[in-house]
Amino acid sequence: MREKTMCLGKDDVIQVKEAYKWILHSLVSQELGVPALAKSLFEVSVGFKHPETDGDCHFLAATCSGCFKPAKNKQSVFTRMAVVKALEKITEESFRRKFSCPPKRPTTLCALQEIQCLHVPVFVAGRYNKFSRTLPQTPWVIDGERRMESSVEELITAPLLSAFQAEGFNFSSSGREDVDVRTLGNGRPFAVELLNPHKAQFSTEEVHQLQETINKSSSKIRVRDLQIVTREAVGHMKEGEEEKTKSYCALIWTQRPIEENDIEFLNDIKDLNIAQKTPLRVLHRRPLAVRQRVIHTMSAQYRDSHHFCLQLRTQAGTYIKEFVHGDFGRTRPNLCDLMKTETDILELDVESVDVDWPPVIPEPESQKGRSSLPEHQHKDTPPSQEDIQCHPLGSLF
Repeated sequence: MREKTMCLGKDDVIQVKEAYKWILHSLVSQELGVPALAKSLFEVSVGFKHPETDGDCHFLAATCSGCFKPAKNKQSVFTRMAVVKALEKITEESFRRKFSCPPKRPTTLCALQEIQCLHVPVFVAGRYNKFSRTLPQTPWVIDGERRMESSVEELITAPLLSAFQAEGFNFSSSGREDVDVRTLGNGRPFAVELLNPHKAQFSTEEVHQLQETINKSSSKIRVRDLQIVTREAVGHMKEGEEEKTKSYCALIWTQRPIEENDIEFLNDIKDLNIAQKTPLRVLHRRPLAVRQRVIHTMSAQYRDSHHFCLQLRTQAGTYIKEFVHGDFGRTRPNLCDLMKTETDILELDVESVDVDWPPVIPEPESQKGRSSLPEHQHKDTPPSQEDIQCHPLGSLF
């Protein structure tokens, strides 16, 4: 190309891998008597070994030692992405000195290593409510020891794994709540990636039955709007996450005795800017940083001389507990500063997560009118909205 003075960009170069596919697809199609599709829900993965050329890219380690790091589930550090990254850093002159161009013709054939038949992942999305204050979102393991007998993730994914006959899963959600925090209202959006499912076709009715199976398995959670979605659609859950808002209700304790008029000023505070240094309780798993957050609105409801309910609408990502007690001054301003007394949070509920995804699935006629609280909380009549929003004597559990 250079001899013909034709200028080609990086995107104009055909990768050897792509050219190999063009050749191989037609050969496999002829041999098996079936069409070969470049993109299909069913994939056949064929792995080869070729010891003669295994070390061809090892010289790149000296050029970019940081490119080649051990990775989970990878037998070699010389992965395709690592090699591509290293090639971007090496000069053409250095490359030619260490590697013959074109490469020498191999003298041995490849050896078949493995053949895998896989179905591409299936994605299931929905919203969940969490009614328990002793249920973590994901399995809670500390120093190798399991804490708590279950989790939201396990309660949701166990029936899905069984129904789809999947070999594994990845669980994600729009934010997360602490183990002692309930999630009420319309629930929190979540998505489950089911790996290599052996069954992938489900009718709308079958998906609804699967939702009912999850809901009947435990009174600690409830799932709604369960549906099969595309990989691309899952991205909507994370889009502009920090620009979204979330609503909470907290039961607050004050050290100094208060009267109703002592908390009325909180109702007038709008768009309060706060600076939150990474909380001490999550510092072991989150980088140290100062995050700017906004408390959009607050509404205080007097309970007694040392307690009141505080409803908040905040920017997503706000640490509510730290805003209330101050976290030893790591969140400023905080409720202690505003109230001019020590305050603490006794209970917290998430009331809404303002993410317009996944789409709402209308409830069947037989399900309409049911409370989103678990069966054992129903009694003769559902709890009042005030009870759900903020219970002065502790959890409804």
